[in-house]
Amino acid sequence: MAHDLPQSAHGRPSPRVLLERLATGAGRAARITHTEHLPARVGRHADWPDQIRNEVIEAVRTAGIERPWEHQARVASHAIGNESVVVATGTASGKSLAYQVPVLSALLDGSQAPNGRGATALYLAPTKALAADQRRAVASLAAPLGTAVRAAVYDGDTPVEEREWVRQYATYVLTNPDMLHLGILPGHARWSSFLRALRYVVIDECHTYRGVFGSHVAQVLRRLRRLCARYGSDPVFLLASATASDPAEAAGRLTGVPVVEVTDDASPRGELAFALWEPPLTELSGERGAPVRRTAVAEAADLLTDLVVQGTRTVAFVRSRRGAELVSVIAKERLAEVDASLPSRVGAYRGGYLPEERRAIERDLHDGRLLGLASTTALELGVDVSGLDAVLLAGYPGTRASLWQQAGRAGRGGQGALAVLIARDDPLDTYLVHHPEALFQRPVESTVLDPDNPYVLAPHLCAAAAELPLVEADLKLFGPEAAGLVGQLEQRGLLRRRAGGWYWTRRERAADLTDIRGGGGRPVRVVEAGTGRLLGTVDASAAHATVHEGAVHLHQGRTYLVRRLDLEDAVALVEAAEPSYSTMARDTVSVSVLDVDQEESWGDARLCFGSVEVTNQVVSYLRRRLITGEVLGETKLDLPPRTLRTRAVWWTMTDAQLDAADIHPEELPGALHAAEHASIGLLPLFATCDRWDIGGVSIALHPDTGLPTVFVYDGHPGGAGFAERAFHTARAWLTATREAIASCECDFGCPSCVQSPKCGNGNDPLDKAAAVRVLNALLA
Repeated sequence: MAHDLPQSAHGRPSPRVLLERLATGAGRAARITHTEHLPARVGRHADWPDQIRNEVIEAVRTAGIERPWEHQARVASHAIGNESVVVATGTASGKSLAYQVPVLSALLDGSQAPNGRGATALYLAPTKALAADQRRAVASLAAPLGTAVRAAVYDGDTPVEEREWVRQYATYVLTNPDMLHLGILPGHARWSSFLRALRYVVIDECHTYRGVFGSHVAQVLRRLRRLCARYGSDPVFLLASATASDPAEAAGRLTGVPVVEVTDDASPRGELAFALWEPPLTELSGERGAPVRRTAVAEAADLLTDLVVQGTRTVAFVRSRRGAELVSVIAKERLAEVDASLPSRVGAYRGGYLPEERRAIERDLHDGRLLGLASTTALELGVDVSGLDAVLLAGYPGTRASLWQQAGRAGRGGQGALAVLIARDDPLDTYLVHHPEALFQRPVESTVLDPDNPYVLAPHLCAAAAELPLVEADLKLFGPEAAGLVGQLEQRGLLRRRAGGWYWTRRERAADLTDIRGGGGRPVRVVEAGTGRLLGTVDASAAHATVHEGAVHLHQGRTYLVRRLDLEDAVALVEAAEPSYSTMARDTVSVSVLDVDQEESWGDARLCFGSVEVTNQVVSYLRRRLITGEVLGETKLDLPPRTLRTRAVWWTMTDAQLDAADIHPEELPGALHAAEHASIGLLPLFATCDRWDIGGVSIALHPDTGLPTVFVYDGHPGGAGFAERAFHTARAWLTATREAIASCECDFGCPSCVQSPKCGNGNDPLDKAAAVRVLNALLA
């Protein structure tokens, strides 16, 4: 009967039909809390600016594009007029073509110089996969232009013998911020002819440069601009972003130059059906007897299985590497029961894979050999996987920009698409599936980054001094904090002042002082004990919690147990195993106040923002049964404590306020703890962060404030801008927190409102009702 169902214009089942099929089955329809139907939209055409070379316009026509959309033509016009510009329009709106056309036109002009390289362009992508994908797209588009455009990828995977050719002859170099920071800028003398002719710098997916990573990239770009000025060039920045609030302001903060914005999306769009899906409560009870909701991972695996059986090309985005592997494993097991040929058509994709593994998966998805893929955000960004029919999001991805970026991966051929957001057992996810207006009507959040963070800025000043001696005139480029920091670096013996400026004095490379991804320290290598085979890497900052002794580690669908974590050599030794459980680390945290930068009085309550020191120690881990999440046991660990100097927002209340709210002394620890958990869960709605980017501590009598206090802090040295954003949006943030707790259907608190998946105290004590009274009093 399938042929009698309504079809999209592309002969596939319409998004509504796909959703109806998913909703059939016991209790399935009740899990859909809201469906948003975004109608199809027709496109608006324009003409390319007159200054674009005819050969480029013909090449675009050869690629099947007669005329550009209005926003593409406007971007090209700004670029040709030497204005830095950011295009912030929907997924599949043709942002790439908008910057490729002026870039190719300039490179064609430059090909007439005696060395054939009178103009060059640099393309930056947050991931290697996206840079490789863009090179393929540029090579295809520029094929009719002959050898005038020589595009090449330059990253950690580029063979050594190719690198010299790229430096000498490539006109369009595609790389990532890490390679720019570690490879190109420190070796700028070998790149002098490229930098001298640099006309455009393209920054793709610029909304991903937020928090600490974004702050680092902002300083890398300032180092690039300084070296370009030395070689006599002043490149124009062309940025592409998912829809974001104030894209021009965010792009200006990132690049340090004025940027104009183009945000009116003139491209056509197929129909999108966007469903919000809440997994059911199970009969199991979790910590402290709280009701347990079925996991988003298990639900996503079921839906992925159903869609693949129907021949629907689907990507399931999962929040964690382990979750992506689990969805793939479960879906394959279910599919094997239906058809022995189907398991091979489902795979997993995440960071930490070897380059050749990533490329093979990208090819299989692109060619349609894979029908279903479980992926982390590694595939969220622009890698062209046109032809997808559906996207599953196993948990809110942290920002509305990412939500629409992921949802937009389907329907890129103009066909209709289905997107399903599956709520995790988490305060924010629960809030969103019951408050659809927060997703579909509220403006997209602004990008938060803080390039002046001294922990970010200091290593880049050292790297800049190693590239070229720093002079007084340079300091303005690096921001208002630079002048003070240079003196401190001089006192620490990292820089030395001479007549020509400040010089880097050490033998080691200054660029190696920092990991711009914020991993902090050497990545920990995950090595198979029996064979010595390198399976992948884990960020140093995450190693204590993820590859401690006894941890379950997943890679390419295979399960391993960590036998030993060697922190000195940064190696975790693992062995293949098939445990029936997953593991989760427990830790203890304390906070001390160093400085108060800003404060507000809310009646007798005080809201503060400033610097703190956080001491954290992983002390044990839980074993949880797969699928159900039931706790099987706890094992102690002996790992050293770690300290973090960062930024925090905190609030205090007086005894009089607590008395008025009818909070008895024995209720206070549980009330504050519950409010802290829920506020951490809701902050990603107001700042571009993830709950794993931030931490919190609540205490009934804090030694530094002398009062009951709740802290929420940035989980990165020097801060990431999230706590500051929380301070400035505190009333809206804490009001949403109160509402999320009060409206949850549980009696005493559950993972959907006040329990936290990363609580070091086993979610004890928690008092849901008292937390609502505390927040009422705070907000009164």
